[in-house]
Amino acid sequence: MLVSASSEFIALARSQMALLAQSLGATLSIVYLTQDFVDNHTGEAKLLPVVVYPDTEAIASSRDADGVELADLGLTRNLLGTPVTDAFQGFTRGYLPGDEIDLTASGNSSDEYVVRGDRMALPLIHEDVIVGVLVTIREDRVWHRQERVKIEKIAQTLAIACILDRQRAWFQRQLHEQQLFQEKQIDLLDNLLHQFRNPLTALRTFGKLLLKRLKVGDTNRETAASIVRESDRLQELLQKFDEAIDLNIEDLKPIFAPANQLVVETPSNYPKPTLLLPGAGEQQVDCSFLEILLPLLDSVKAIALERHLQVVTEIPVSLPPISANPKALREVLSNILDNALKYTPAGGKILIQAGLETETMQGVAISDTGPGISPEDLSHLGERGYRGIQAQTDIPGTGLGYAIAKQLIEQMQGEIQVFSPALDSVIKSDTNPGTTFIVWLPVAGGVGK
Repeated sequence: MLVSASSEFIALARSQMALLAQSLGATLSIVYLTQDFVDNHTGEAKLLPVVVYPDTEAIASSRDADGVELADLGLTRNLLGTPVTDAFQGFTRGYLPGDEIDLTASGNSSDEYVVRGDRMALPLIHEDVIVGVLVTIREDRVWHRQERVKIEKIAQTLAIACILDRQRAWFQRQLHEQQLFQEKQIDLLDNLLHQFRNPLTALRTFGKLLLKRLKVGDTNRETAASIVRESDRLQELLQKFDEAIDLNIEDLKPIFAPANQLVVETPSNYPKPTLLLPGAGEQQVDCSFLEILLPLLDSVKAIALERHLQVVTEIPVSLPPISANPKALREVLSNILDNALKYTPAGGKILIQAGLETETMQGVAISDTGPGISPEDLSHLGERGYRGIQAQTDIPGTGLGYAIAKQLIEQMQGEIQVFSPALDSVIKSDTNPGTTFIVWLPVAGGVGK
């Protein structure tokens, strides 16, 4: 893989070499950089001349294609990319008796260079590794020590510029590869979502037909209604997926500062991104906790029956209205209930208690007899992707459920309290500590309105 120099680096190198010509009388200067290959099994790097100054046909015709043959300076082409102490052994090879070799005795490798009368070669060094060589020639007189110090500073500038240039190229290549990977992911997601719509439509249709055929009072009628309701929810999620796939740079434009402005803000000033979920970003309205919670309990009881769990409810007949986003609150309760079902072992219990209240808030508590949450994990609860000790179990999960619930509830000026061990309740377990989640939302007309 060839590592090439950018036009910006070449322009900088030419300006520095022009300075050598104008202030020190250099008649020819050349910058060599390492040329790395993927199939290079020797661990050696080769040199490539990238900038010659002045770049004239007369100079090119009087020398070989490389401008100045490195052998003329006693340099070998495979010495670069190696530690400085090893590389400078290569500098000394090929010299004739009487050749002037000036290696500073200070022990500072960045100050070492090779001088041969009117010709001087300075390594471009970064972190004790040579990444290139600056060769400069003055035909009318030899280089003096004060002049060498000035040339060393130019070599240091070129070395830093070379490293920054290669870092830029690396980041640019990584960004390009990431963009290609993301494009493939989006194509795959688009295909899967397209194929997902057909069975979803069929499932929703079957649920509606079943609901029409079942008579009022039939115990299976509520199950059919749940199929239709959850199908509608999936339909909303699919719509949000489509919106996410169709996002482009213009949609994200507000989060970027103008190129000619520098905006410094504290992290708290940055807006939180809107979740692409049903109801996210919609206005709060006065609604009932029960209208959102009770339909979810039908699904919870069906899943609990399959997993041999017992669901206990303590729900008053009526509750004061709350200020909330109904669709977002449904996602919050669904995620917390799903976690309770997921982490409660067979034979365990789940308790749903509504009617908790303070002066300004209404709450619903969801408790389980699961393994609980360790104090260490509690401090990280809400971080996206964090599962803590649960990541070591066979229980599937992504660490996103509670993080999503927490963000949605905060957008509604509410909060979620987490207690582990679970609060004392009728389902207290003697073997597992359990967990209690309390979802609090403002009372209609109170805080948050």
